[in-house]
Amino acid sequence: MKNLIHLSCLAIMFLLFACHSKKETQVKPVYTATTPLVESISLPQSYVANIASQRNIEVHSQQTGILQDVYVSEGQFVKAGQPLFRIAIVGANEEIAKAKAAAEQASIDLQNVTTLTDNKVLSNNAKRMATAKLKGAEADYQLAVLHKRLSLIRAPFSGILGRIPNKAGSLVEPSDLLTSLSDNSKVFAYFNISETDYLDFHLHPERFSQSPLQLVLANGDVFPASGKILDIGGQFDSSTGTIAVRAVFSNANNLLRNGQTGTIKLFIQKKNAILIPQEAVYELQDKKYVFVVDKNNIARQRAIKIDAEFTGAYVVSSGLQPTDRYLLDGIQKVNDGDKVRVSMVSPQASMKLDKLNAN
Repeated sequence: MKNLIHLSCLAIMFLLFACHSKKETQVKPVYTATTPLVESISLPQSYVANIASQRNIEVHSQQTGILQDVYVSEGQFVKAGQPLFRIAIVGANEEIAKAKAAAEQASIDLQNVTTLTDNKVLSNNAKRMATAKLKGAEADYQLAVLHKRLSLIRAPFSGILGRIPNKAGSLVEPSDLLTSLSDNSKVFAYFNISETDYLDFHLHPERFSQSPLQLVLANGDVFPASGKILDIGGQFDSSTGTIAVRAVFSNANNLLRNGQTGTIKLFIQKKNAILIPQEAVYELQDKKYVFVVDKNNIARQRAIKIDAEFTGAYVVSSGLQPTDRYLLDGIQKVNDGDKVRVSMVSPQASMKLDKLNAN
């Protein structure tokens, strides 16, 4: 009986020791915490842009006739003054000869009238009429020569030709489209900015002056030459709340063509930006939150607003102060109001600076 009592006491002592050991092993986990990284950065602003050549015209026929010669092909680069087309005008040479003969006859008539006027046979009014007739005949001759000259169509400036809808042998009339010509040595990028960005641009030009204007192409590549803003429109569009902006880019390699689209990236300098890694942020009902740890090590849920997004990082516009401690991990395990144990790391260690490249 004594042995049974002894064994029972030992069992109870063992159970008490086991429970005590289990309580000691249930230590709260240690979470990593840090403070925001405060850095001067360039915030990217993106705008959809339409590309236009600095000069883009349509080349039309100015005569009625047969398109006799086509000296060029679609997409060809041509120089200023280079022949493009020749239009055969029926009776052009005959019109010139007829006008020339009429001018010569008018000149002879004027000489005869002048002699008669000097001899008082005819009045000065007859001489004035003969002079006017000569001027009219000379004008007709010059017009006939001009018509023939216009039959040879030359490039008004250097550029790239567009589509050529009419082929040699086609009948063309005045105003018929022969081709288009684009001077792409420089191109304009047209885009719209909000009223807020417009005010920032005018009131804080120092934020923009040190950053280049980038053009991102449709395939995601960045155009090699940087651009600059030329002018801003005269009024806002009341339906969109935006205003038009025109930028210019040098296009020495002729990569950009009239009618292309792209994305303008305008970089705004922002001093003392508050940066935190994206993994420290969670989303709830379309709002973003972090867990801020107070002086008593109590985790508090706090809503934040995001100004911009970088690779692996957020720029916080409100909700966090530079001295606030926030959790880097455990955000799925911690509840609002929990007391937590934290191990502090530096802001630089929590987020590598080389990741801060704008998307």
